[in-house]
Amino acid sequence: MFDVVIKNGLVLDGTGASEYRADIGVRGDRIVAIGDLPELSENPDASGNGPRVIDAAGSVVTPGFIDLHAHSDLSFLIDPHADSKLRQGVTLELVGNCGMSYCAPLNDRTRETYDGWLSRMGGDDSDSEPGWTDFGGFLDALEEAGPVINVATQIGHNQVRSAVIGEDARAPSYEELEAMRRIVAEALDAGAMGFSTGLYFPPGYYSLTDEVIALNQEAADRDRLYSSHTRSESDEPPGLFVALNEAIEIGRRTGGRVQVSHVKAHGPRVWDRSARILETMREARADGVDVAGDQYPYTACGTPLSGAIFNRWAHDGGRSALLERIADADLRPRLRSEAEYAMVRFQGPSGCVISGYDPDHSLEGQTLAQVSESRGADPIDTAFELLQAGEVSVVLTSMCDSDVDTIAAGEFISVASDGMSLRTEGPLSAGKPHPRSYGANARFIERMVIERKVVGLAEAVRKMTTLPAQRLGLNSRGRIAPGQFADIAVFDPASVREHATFAEPHQYSTGVSHVLVNGKLAIDGGVPTGTTAGRVVRDHAG
Repeated sequence: MFDVVIKNGLVLDGTGASEYRADIGVRGDRIVAIGDLPELSENPDASGNGPRVIDAAGSVVTPGFIDLHAHSDLSFLIDPHADSKLRQGVTLELVGNCGMSYCAPLNDRTRETYDGWLSRMGGDDSDSEPGWTDFGGFLDALEEAGPVINVATQIGHNQVRSAVIGEDARAPSYEELEAMRRIVAEALDAGAMGFSTGLYFPPGYYSLTDEVIALNQEAADRDRLYSSHTRSESDEPPGLFVALNEAIEIGRRTGGRVQVSHVKAHGPRVWDRSARILETMREARADGVDVAGDQYPYTACGTPLSGAIFNRWAHDGGRSALLERIADADLRPRLRSEAEYAMVRFQGPSGCVISGYDPDHSLEGQTLAQVSESRGADPIDTAFELLQAGEVSVVLTSMCDSDVDTIAAGEFISVASDGMSLRTEGPLSAGKPHPRSYGANARFIERMVIERKVVGLAEAVRKMTTLPAQRLGLNSRGRIAPGQFADIAVFDPASVREHATFAEPHQYSTGVSHVLVNGKLAIDGGVPTGTTAGRVVRDHAG
């Protein structure tokens, strides 16, 4: 007997193979049968013992999508029903990216980062005291929260470095490096599925490659993923290709899998280099390095304003030191000059949209140009003033369509959001976040498959299912096959729509009619059921 039967659909199994017509039988949390299953009524019998039958005629049936690059570390602790990804067919997120595992480890040095993220995501005072300090405690809390989708985590280099040596621009001592290794090892043994770096951001930027290799060796030895927001995606030091080759060399030296995060050519000075980016990765793969990447299908990125306009020397010592430098009349001309140069990467103040700003939420949705004009002030002076009051989250228009399309077609590039699981009501509806949190997967289907025909549907599904599952080393998720976990999406590709915009981002995508998470219906007829069947994935068995 089955618990759920999906009938009459066209199955895309996630491997890139062509669609075929088949029924799917689910028992418990697993797919147990595929084929021509017996005729069944659409509802359980009067005793309630019959299976739930879903008629998928006119739709495709695929594995649930896997988002390899997300920042939903806090989302489900604030609201376990955060469903912006679920409604697109996403059934698993990998969080802790860009070196930012801001929920753990927690100590006096890292607690400010946690509190800052909690505030920006709309958490209230009742959420402010975490009941853990180590990574295992965080995973237990996440599991207890009961998320609507599965969550896998990574231990972040920036968080580990901050916990041990703070925000200083220096190499660790032997004792400090060993302390960092212990934290990374303990997190991986507790269930972190990877180690991530944000080498673009301080304090990760201050590390030498040998430090990263030493820490990532802990992940490689356990067959866990290494994900990296590289030191540069543009022309800032050390440059896009030097940074990319550093990630490749880390994989070569450790023998582990390398995932280059949100692959892009950031800023006009490096546009039209996307084919060379992919070729560099292909050459490394041919040389035996297991390197791949992921991408969100937008020409705009999201980041903190301080990281976008200030070179890394200005961040040495943390936020308090940065504020002292902004206020220093002797240093201000240098900061202005570097900010002017940096703003070319995102087409100046008009290409910089404020997406989150705790000191004044009324500025959210406005460009830096609009804010400075309303104040009758210079845009760079305005940026400095805003940052002196608090960190500014921004959306930057920095990429071109041709590069986005080229990267999207790369055979080893997964689809990812670089966003969070959010909700259109409650605390997670705050601010004007990048629309990718509500629309990355829907947008890829709508634009890259249906409109632009950059890839076919079977290949798009592979990029959202089997490919990311393989990168993460998951044995039992990402395919439609007997024995796999029943993470399943049902949708009509021609009906999938992204509705989130940069002006009004808190809008759900539509077109996905049914989603199963571990065999439980989480979306039924396009509507969330309220079921929180997600799990914390702690090992390759899933």
